[in-house]
Amino acid sequence: MRTIAIINQKGGCGKTTVAINLASCLAAHGKKTLLVDMDSQSHCAVGLAVPEEQIEQSIYDVLISNARGEPIRLAEVLWQISESFELAPASIDLAAFDQQMIGVVDREESLKHVLDKVGNDYDYAVIDCPPAVGLLTFNAIRAASDVIVPVETGYFSLHGLSKQLDTLSVLCKQCSQQINVMVLASMYDIRTKMGREILGELRKQFSDKMFKTTVNFNTKLKEAASLGQPISEYDPSSKGHKDFESLAEELIGTDTQTRRAEMVGTLQSKLDKISASAEELLSNIKTPQPQKIAKADTMGQVTPQEAPEAATVGQKVAQTAAATPEKTIDEKIADFYGVRQLEDSVMFVTLYPRASSVQIAGDFNNWQPDGTPLKKVGTNGAWQIKLPMNKGKYRYRLVVDGQWQQDPYNEATESNPYGELNSVLEVH
Repeated sequence: MRTIAIINQKGGCGKTTVAINLASCLAAHGKKTLLVDMDSQSHCAVGLAVPEEQIEQSIYDVLISNARGEPIRLAEVLWQISESFELAPASIDLAAFDQQMIGVVDREESLKHVLDKVGNDYDYAVIDCPPAVGLLTFNAIRAASDVIVPVETGYFSLHGLSKQLDTLSVLCKQCSQQINVMVLASMYDIRTKMGREILGELRKQFSDKMFKTTVNFNTKLKEAASLGQPISEYDPSSKGHKDFESLAEELIGTDTQTRRAEMVGTLQSKLDKISASAEELLSNIKTPQPQKIAKADTMGQVTPQEAPEAATVGQKVAQTAAATPEKTIDEKIADFYGVRQLEDSVMFVTLYPRASSVQIAGDFNNWQPDGTPLKKVGTNGAWQIKLPMNKGKYRYRLVVDGQWQQDPYNEATESNPYGELNSVLEVH
């Protein structure tokens, strides 16, 4: 089980929103997911419409009972949110956890012991931590394999992030364990210059610790929370859901155990197909039967003669060629991705099968993407646009569903002031 703690000492950075929606999207990908609320405010239960008055026991009871030698099983406090998604709710009693655990041996290991017992029952555990560094947060770090630090793209969040990461580094050393700490830019407003500059500064300073995914400011996320639903249920078509889908996919993509299992499964599938094809080929191989063709005998009469079946190969090739349809213009264009200079313009072609919009922004359009959307062509997810350009050197970026990124099919790049890469094009 991969255990992910959502930690930030600063409140209002969207920790609980990240915890709820990340867990929900992981479950939607077929991953058995457990959400553990370690914040006494119990916002995970509120955000998932679990009635507070019906929560008889919480994660607090599980932790305390284990410390007292009268363990309560974690399964006794869980709430089923969906088929692959369960919640271990919090309660106000967690506020007294530090005092209740004074003198208890290995008290910082309490949560780890509980989760170790259910490690084979889940693929992921997501822990929502309180906005303070105390015993509850220390328990979460001790149990975690990964830590996600959500950071609002505001000035004060950027100012305090270095101290936050230093604190986590110290805590990890105290735990004597290697933990993967990653920064997630959240509540990002692409419309503001400050937001873009701070995101660029974050990527410049913490590039090796940043998720590629950015959680954009989205009113649908707040609406979903107010109605007690994850965004995947409230509005699956929203930008907020796409952001958390991307985050879940990025997280799953870094799971070496999952990738190893998928690679083994893919390899086995290919071997099975090869084996089946070989068996079919062997079953179809027969001793060639001679064909009779006409031949004139010495008396001028036509007599049958044996000829190999290979005589019809040319006919079969011709038939196959005739059956191959001519590619359409769109299909031909979709075969080429990247940048291509034409006589009086430049063609940009890229591939984003899951995108709902792709735009381009550069110094040729004053970095305004709204006026230059790419058009989707064909059925394989290719996008294209043809722009008139004079001779010169141009810098540009693609904007895919609101996310700014370099052109993946153009190897020519250069750094920009925000610590990112611009794609570069030279028109001759």
